[in-house]
Amino acid sequence: MTDSTELAAEDRKIITLARSVRARNGVPEGAAVRDETGRTYAAGTVALESLKLSALQTAVAMAVAGGATSLEAAAVVSGAGTASDADRAAVRDLGGPETPVLLAGPDGVLRSTVTAG
Repeated sequence: MTDSTELAAEDRKIITLARSVRARNGVPEGAAVRDETGRTYAAGTVALESLKLSALQTAVAMAVAGGATSLEAAAVVSGAGTASDADRAAVRDLGGPETPVLLAGPDGVLRSTVTAG
């Protein structure tokens, strides 16, 4: 487990945003991404009958809809042990293979960092 106090302030911010969305909406996952201009987009899991998106896929979609052309970083707060391949692919599509994906537990403590690649 990595101490989240070692993170840069902007990375702590997206973990905090992701954690807040998860708690506020009562969803299994919260996610946030930071685009090339420093804007952040936070989202929770979407589980409609006709539409199912992970929190990270939703955050990436919000960034695209908001005009982002790249991502600097992404964060997921979840009980899961890893970021799914589909989540990493969504980040990779917009941010490229080297974009860091931070995975934190529900307590906000960083568990791991992987690249989207």
